[in-house]
Amino acid sequence: MTTKIHFAGLTDAQVLESRAKYGVNVLTPPEKKTLWNRLRDTCFHWISIAMIALTVGTGITAIILLGRMGTAICVMPAIMLIATILIILVGFFGGFKDPLFKILITAFVLSMGISIYEFEWGGAGFSVFFEPIGIIVALLLATGVAFFLERRNEKTFQSLNQVNDDTLVKVIRNNNVCQVPRKEIVVGDIVILETGEEVPADCVLLEALNLLMNESSLTGEPQATKTTKEQDFNKDATYPSNHILKGTTVIEGYCTARVLMVGDKTESGKVFEAAQVNEGAPTPLSRKLNKLANIITKASYWCAAFVIVGRVISYFLFGNHSFEWLDFITYLLNTIMIAVTLIVVAVPEGLPMSVTLSLALSMHKLMKEKTLPRTMHSCETMGAAAVICTDKTGTLTQNQMQVADTMLEDVKPELLEDMIAANTTANLDFADKSHIKAIGNPTEGALLLWLHSRGINYLPIRERVEIIDRLPFSTENKYMATIVQSNVLEKKMLYVKGAPEILLAFSDISTADKASYENTLLAYQRKAMRTLGLAYIELKDGDDFFRDGKLVCNKLHFVGIFAISDPVRLEVPAAIKECIDAGIQVKIVTGDTPGTAMEIGRQIGLWTDNDTDNNLMTGTEFSNMDDDELSKRVQKLKILSRAKPDDKVRLVRLLKAQGLVVAATGDGTNDAPALNAADVGLSMGDGTAVAKEASDMTIQDNSFSTIVNAVMWGRSLYKNIQRFVMFQLTINVVACLIVLIGAFIGTESPLTVTQMLWVNLIMDTFAAIALASLPPTHTVMREKPRQVTDTIINRGMDWNIIGVGGFFTLVLLCVLLIMQHSDITSMKDFLSFHYGYYDGLSRYELSLFFTLFVMLQFWNMFNAKAFMTGKSSFARLSECQGFLFIALVIFVGQILIVEFGGQMFNVTPLHLYDWLTIILLTSLVLVVGEIGRLFCK
Repeated sequence: MTTKIHFAGLTDAQVLESRAKYGVNVLTPPEKKTLWNRLRDTCFHWISIAMIALTVGTGITAIILLGRMGTAICVMPAIMLIATILIILVGFFGGFKDPLFKILITAFVLSMGISIYEFEWGGAGFSVFFEPIGIIVALLLATGVAFFLERRNEKTFQSLNQVNDDTLVKVIRNNNVCQVPRKEIVVGDIVILETGEEVPADCVLLEALNLLMNESSLTGEPQATKTTKEQDFNKDATYPSNHILKGTTVIEGYCTARVLMVGDKTESGKVFEAAQVNEGAPTPLSRKLNKLANIITKASYWCAAFVIVGRVISYFLFGNHSFEWLDFITYLLNTIMIAVTLIVVAVPEGLPMSVTLSLALSMHKLMKEKTLPRTMHSCETMGAAAVICTDKTGTLTQNQMQVADTMLEDVKPELLEDMIAANTTANLDFADKSHIKAIGNPTEGALLLWLHSRGINYLPIRERVEIIDRLPFSTENKYMATIVQSNVLEKKMLYVKGAPEILLAFSDISTADKASYENTLLAYQRKAMRTLGLAYIELKDGDDFFRDGKLVCNKLHFVGIFAISDPVRLEVPAAIKECIDAGIQVKIVTGDTPGTAMEIGRQIGLWTDNDTDNNLMTGTEFSNMDDDELSKRVQKLKILSRAKPDDKVRLVRLLKAQGLVVAATGDGTNDAPALNAADVGLSMGDGTAVAKEASDMTIQDNSFSTIVNAVMWGRSLYKNIQRFVMFQLTINVVACLIVLIGAFIGTESPLTVTQMLWVNLIMDTFAAIALASLPPTHTVMREKPRQVTDTIINRGMDWNIIGVGGFFTLVLLCVLLIMQHSDITSMKDFLSFHYGYYDGLSRYELSLFFTLFVMLQFWNMFNAKAFMTGKSSFARLSECQGFLFIALVIFVGQILIVEFGGQMFNVTPLHLYDWLTIILLTSLVLVVGEIGRLFCK
C-alpha cells in the first residue's frame, strides 16, 4: 500500500528569500517609449537641425538688417523659430523615418528660402510664406494622424491582451493549503491543480492522477499525458512527461507539483523574450515608396540641373546684350530660383498625407471585419503576402472535437444515453448558445455534443444515475469503466468506453462482426479520426469485474464505434481555393501527425492526388536538413507536421530569404517567434498574450477566411494607393512641365502659391480619400502576388502619367500663350482671339486658367477610379457613395474658391457661361477615357 506523502511547503521567510533570489512570477513586458521619452529623443536627435535652422534664420535676418530696418526684426526670427518647432514635431511623430517625408523637409527648406528671398527683395507680401508653412503643416498632419491612430489601436489591442496575474492559485505554505495570486508564486512553492486550471509556472510533478494537459499554447499539442511514473514517460515528447509548464491547462485529473521556474525564466518567458527581437525589415509598401522617393528626387534634381545649364547656355548663345557680371549674376540667381521652384513643384506635398489617410481608412474598416491591425502598414502588407504559413487547429478546423460518424448496434436509445452521460466526466458550456464549448476531456465532450445534437440533455440523466464504483481512464488501460445503479433502466450496470480494439477483446462478439469492426476502424484511422468504443454488461449480485485497478471481463456487449474528429471550418475550403487562385502558397505547419495533417489538407483542397512526399515533411526531417537543402524544397512544401516552434521560425525566414512576403498565423506562446519573424504575424482572437504581443494583426474570429479577406483588403488598398499616386503625379508632371518650359520661353507659372496649396494639399488629399474609400473587390484575388522588386508605378501607370500629363501641359500652355497675347474676357473669346503682343494676365484670365487646371484634374480623378479595373468609371457607383461625396466636395470647393477666394487666391468670379463651358470641355477627359476603356476590354 502506497504511503501518502505529506508536503509542508515553504515558510513565509523562505518565500521572501526565493522571490529575492529568483524574481517574481511576471513576464517582463517589452519596453515601450513614453510620450516624454519620444519627445526627449526626438529633440536630442534633431537638435542639430533645429540649431542649423535657427542659425540660418539668424544669419538671414542679420543680412536683411544690414540692408534695411523694419518688420524683419521680428518677423524673420519668429518664422524660423516656428519652422524649427514644427520640424521637431514631425520628428517626434516619426516622420524622419520615411524618405518621402525627408524630400518634403528638403522642399520645405528650399521653399522657405524662396519665400524669404521674395519677401525681402522681391517686394512680395506675407502670403509667400503660405507654401512652406503649408508643406510643414501637411507633414505634421500626416505624421500626427499616423501616430495617434496607431497609438489608439495599440491601446485597443492592449485592452484585449491583458493578462490577469491576480488569479488565485492553491499552494501549500506553512504546512497549510492557502490561495495566493499567480504573480506571487515563487520557486519552491508546492501548487495544487485540478481540472480546468492553468499552470502558474514551470513545475515538476510530485503527485499526479490521470493527468491530461492541454499544451497547445506552448507546444501545439492539444492533449499531452503527464505522469510521475518513469516507465510511462514519452521519450518523444517536447518536454519531460513529469513537467508541467506555465500557461498550459489541466484537461483532466489533478496533481501536486513543485515550482521550478517563474516569470521570464519559464519556457513561456524564454519564448516571449525571443519574440521581442525586432527583425527590422521595411514593409513592402515602404520599400516601394522609398523607390518612388528616389525617383522623384533624382528626376527633380536632373530637371533643375537642366534648367540651370540650359538657361546659362541660352544666355550666352541667344542673349542680345554685351556681357556684364552684374547682369549675369542677377540672371544666374533668377535661374537658380527657377530651378529651386521646379524642385519644390516636383514634390507631391500631399502624397504622405494621402498614403497615411488611405492606410488609416483601411485600418478603420478592417476593424469592422473581425480583424484588428496594430499598425497601419500591416493592412497593406497583408495584400502583398505570397505565402501563408497557417496553424491547423482552430484556424483551419473548428477546435472542437465532434462525432463525425458512427457504427452502432441496435440498442435502446435510453441505454445509449445512459452509457454516455454516466460514464463521462466532461461538461458542456452553454454560455454562448451559438458556440457550445466542451469543458474537460475533448473526446468525451464530442459524445456529449452528439447527444445535444439529438436533443438530449446529459445533465438530468447524469444526476439521476447513482455511481457505485469507477475505474478512471489511464494511458495504461486505455479505457474508463463505471458501475452505476441506473434509475432509467432500474438495473445495476457496468459501462465501459475506450479504445475499440481493447473493448473488442473484452466483448462476446463473433469473429465476422469483429472483422467488420476492425475494417471500419482502419477506414476511420486512414481519415485521421479518433475512435471510441462503447460496451456494457448487466451486473448481478456478487459480480466483481474490478481487480487491482483493471477490468476483468470477456462478456461485454459491444455497442459500437464513434469516429471523432476536429471538423474543418465550413468556409475554409472556399478560402483555400481563393488563395490558390490568387497565387498564394498555403503551408500547414502543425504539431500533429503527418496522417492527420494530410487528411485536413485533403479536406480543405490543399493536398491533392498529384502531391508526393516532396510536398510533405516532418519536423525531424526539417531540422536535420541544412538551409541550402531546404531552400530547394520550401516553396514546394505544403505540410510540415510534428513541427516545433523553431521549425516554424526557420521556415518563415527561409521563405523570406527567397524574396517572398510571408504571413504566419499562431495562437500559442510557441508561435510568437514565428509571428515576429514574418512580414505579417497573425495572432488569433483566443490566442495567448505572448502570441498577440508578437503579432501585427489579430484575427478575432480565428477563421482562415478572415485572413483571406484581409488579403483582399490589402490588395485593394494597394491598387487604390497606386491610383492616387498616378493621379497626384500627373498633377505634378503638369506643374513641372509648365515651370520647365516656361523657364526657356520666358513664361512664368500662372498658378499662385495658394492655388497650388489647394491643388497639392487639399484637393489631392480629398481625392486620395475618395480613391481610398473605393470598396474592395474580389477580382484582385484573381491576380498573382506582386513581386517585392516591383515599383509602385507599373508600366501602365508611367505611360498614363506621362501621356495624360503631357497632353494637359500642351493644352494649358496653348491656353496660357493665347491669354498672354490677347485679351480674354470670356471663354467665347477663344473662338475669335487675336494673337498680339505680350500683355500679361488679367485676374479673370488667371481665374479661367486656374479653373481649367483644376477641372482637368477633377475629371481625371474618375479615370483614376477606373484604372486597372477594365470597367467603366461609372461601374459600382452605387457602392461608392464616399467617392461621389468627396468628388462633390472638391467640385463645390473649387466653385467657392473662385467665386469668393478674392485676393487670397488671386481670383475673380466667373460668368455662368464660362463655368458651364469649362465643365463641358474638360469632361472630354472622362469621355475619352471611357472610349479608351471600351476598346481596351
